[in-house]
Formats: sequence, structure tokens, C-alpha cells
Amino acid sequence: MRKTKTLTKKTKTVTTKLCRRRHHAVWLAAVVVFAVLQPAAQSNKPSDKKKPEKKEKSYGLIFGTAYGPDDRPLYGVRVNIRPVGKKHPSWDTSSDHRGEFAVRVPTEAADYLIKGEAEYAPLGKDGKPQMSKKKKLRGEAKVHMEGEIRQDVGLHLTE
Repeated sequence: MRKTKTLTKKTKTVTTKLCRRRHHAVWLAAVVVFAVLQPAAQSNKPSDKKKPEKKEKSYGLIFGTAYGPDDRPLYGVRVNIRPVGKKHPSWDTSSDHRGEFAVRVPTEAADYLIKGEAEYAPLGKDGKPQMSKKKKLRGEAKVHMEGEIRQDVGLHLTE
């Protein structure tokens, strides 16, 4: 007994230059129609009605730099800022690679307490941090804010 296999051909789609030309002609016609209708659609809108601009809220800016015991900027210091008289922090942030942090505060006159906390591992002779000598560093500063001002603060952390 012999088995025979029948093969069927798949149909191929061939794109000719004529099809491409039609495609380009349709695309070009659509672009021209859109270009003609767009200015007409814009002229129907009333130009005297303008949207009211959003007024930006005013604020004061507390900008600070966190320094370590060697008077170098520290990265990753957890900074809490709260108005004097409140127990819980109103703003939490951390210092960037240059030891800097910034927080927007309301423009009303107020005193703010800034607290910083970090863990510090001194570098050994080989340049690697000595984790066995890790220390907790803390620092505090007060600042008075009133109006739209920027107040620069140095936050020095010690043991």
C-alpha cells in the first residue's frame, strides 16, 4: 500500500505599483481635505471667550543642606519639618546626593522646626565603609518663615 500526499498552494498577495499609487493618492487627498477644513473649524469658535488662567498658589521655600560630622554634605538624611507647637511632622523629605532638600510651606508667618536623622558609617583606610562603627546622627534647626521668601538652612548632624 502506498500513501500519497496532496499539496495545496497558498495564495500570495502581490502589491503592484498601481495599488501603491492609489494608496498615496487617497492619503494625499485626506491630508488636503483636513488642511482645508481645519481653519474653517477654528474660525467657528468664539475667540473672545478665553479660559481663565489658573492662579498659582503662593508659598515660601525652606531650602537646606544636611552636613555630617566632618562638615561634608550627607546623602539620604531623613528630614522632618513641622510648625513649632505641633507634635507630628507636616512634611517628610530626604536629602539628595548633594545633601540638599527643599519644602514648600504656606506664606503665613510661622516658626518651623527642622529635624534630621541619618546613619553614618565612617570610611576605613581601604575606602570602604566600616559597618561595625556605624553611628546614628541627629540634628535640629529652627527657621522663621513669613511671606513668599526662600530661607536657606544648614542642618548639622552629630552623634
